[in-house]
Amino acid sequence: MRKESLKFLEKLLDAPSPSGYEQPAQRVFREYVAPFCDELTTDVMGNVFASIKGKGKDLPRVMVVGHTDEIGLQVKYIDDKGFLFFAAVGGVDAHLTPGKRVNIHTSNGVLPGVIGKKPIHLMDNKDRETVVKLESQYIDIGAKDKKEAQKLVRVGDAVTFDSTFTRLHGDIVSSRGFDDKAGCFVVAEVLRLVKASGKKLNVDLYGVSSVQEEIGLRGGTTSCYTVNPDLGICVEVDFATDQPDVEKKHNGEVALGKGPVLARGANINPRLFDLLCTAADDAKIAIQHTASPRATGTDANVMQISRGGVATALVKIPLRYMHTPIETVSLNDLEEAAKLIVATLERIRSKEEFIPA
Repeated sequence: MRKESLKFLEKLLDAPSPSGYEQPAQRVFREYVAPFCDELTTDVMGNVFASIKGKGKDLPRVMVVGHTDEIGLQVKYIDDKGFLFFAAVGGVDAHLTPGKRVNIHTSNGVLPGVIGKKPIHLMDNKDRETVVKLESQYIDIGAKDKKEAQKLVRVGDAVTFDSTFTRLHGDIVSSRGFDDKAGCFVVAEVLRLVKASGKKLNVDLYGVSSVQEEIGLRGGTTSCYTVNPDLGICVEVDFATDQPDVEKKHNGEVALGKGPVLARGANINPRLFDLLCTAADDAKIAIQHTASPRATGTDANVMQISRGGVATALVKIPLRYMHTPIETVSLNDLEEAAKLIVATLERIRSKEEFIPA
């Protein structure tokens, strides 16, 4: 991967962005894409829009979107001994949280903490087999009492898992937040590749880094209403099934390093899907497929049914260990996804070609 792109990816992953608290990551996105777009704006929700005008007038408007928010925690209550009780922001697995290091993002900066757990020696057999509910778990920041803790933390402060970008073997990397900063990264790279080509597309392109997807596709809904696209490509992550404990019958055969995944189903415009497949074939980009018989739980869902309807497609990045602090992807899959989308954009000629017949 290009050195500057990898540096951007690491910086994006490191920036905290639980749903509703995305702006540290959005600042990283804005800074990176600014040289690659004609116009750069942010709306009241916090969605970021980077646009590149095409050649001509009344062109198809294409929105490529990835959400920048990640799962996390939020401080709910501080007890008399200075321990912080919390709630989940998005789908946090209560199995995973005990014993984790965390960062509390306060008005005075980052405050480290740990999620405590009763020692196994003090548990009876029943307790050892029971998952402690999130509402009963707590963060220890080392405060001696509530008064001291309240000087450091406020109710409502966001919390992220303390997880760093790690290179595994080959091009496999791990970090928290790949869901969906992987998509956000691909959107940025699409903008960069289009600008670097020096060619004017036959579309007006809008690269969007959306917010609050993890709590209900909220930023995708409002950003699509703003852009009012004719076509939309959502870039998301997908469940990899090449790990030992995942059943392939759930999501088909999806593996890291074998290319981006194209979803097919009711949420997907068949002609845009075919165009992506053709572009992949022509550009010799390996792709994988999954079936999505209902609405997908992604920004593609709300994009499709925005206003009078949008021709949508869903390009996914294979991901192991979703919604954990060690989400794992292939760097090559990220690069190939960006190339695939650019190759597809270059083949678009009119809005009408995506009307099913």
